[in-house]
Amino acid sequence: MRILFLGDVMGRTGRDSVVAALPKLRRELAIDVAVVNGENASHGFGLAPDMADAIFAAGADAITLGNHSWDRKEIIPYIAQQKRLIRPVNFPPGTPGEGSVDITLADGRRVLIVQAMGRLFMDPLDCPFRGTEAALVRTRLGVTHQAIVIDFHGEATSEKMAFASAFDGAASAVLGTHTHCPSADHQVLPGGTAFMSDIGMCGDYDSVIGMAKAPAIARFTRKMPGERLHPAEGEATVCGAFIETDPTGRALRIEPIRMGGRLSQVMPSV
Repeated sequence: MRILFLGDVMGRTGRDSVVAALPKLRRELAIDVAVVNGENASHGFGLAPDMADAIFAAGADAITLGNHSWDRKEIIPYIAQQKRLIRPVNFPPGTPGEGSVDITLADGRRVLIVQAMGRLFMDPLDCPFRGTEAALVRTRLGVTHQAIVIDFHGEATSEKMAFASAFDGAASAVLGTHTHCPSADHQVLPGGTAFMSDIGMCGDYDSVIGMAKAPAIARFTRKMPGERLHPAEGEATVCGAFIETDPTGRALRIEPIRMGGRLSQVMPSV
């Protein structure tokens, strides 16, 4: 199976780039299932329903959120209806939406998408390890599901690496989101789980993690409130990861994707 996961969509330029690139990537890489992290799509803060609809229409099978899940209040009734939009599984019980989605492909193969959020330097949510264990309790990679993909939305590299190692062999891939900076540690762990600390953002990298530089710099240098942060709007780089699995659901390879914009260009070999 071939899996595509695109990182945090940042503002208008990120949305436009993903909507334009996703059909091409699905076609050229023969993608079976595509996932997009959309929590920063609306001016860097949250996701609006019409934006989610556009990403789904472009070819996303699922969209994940994160710490900005509820910044756009109109997403609350939307997430109750659109099961392919998921938020972190370790939000407390009673939080709207679900932390995972089970997708059945046209050929009958099943793929489980899960999102968990870290707790180091993040909101103090429930334990992401226990939350993910609960989401996987009725699954068995290669038996009940042909692929299991986990989006770990977190700040600390150590927490991401520990999480991936904890679920090595139980998931096809554990992919980090949130920091907006693509890491160079993509690898297949000993148990067959593909891992990358952060798959990067889809946005303008002539920025401070996707935000216009001047207001962001002012916050560091003046240490007082100032102009509201807003996304940079230059040409975006579409960043993500490509994973290929074997019939058991274990990863054969993981390769980064970087196309357009300022970063060095990388496309998987097919």
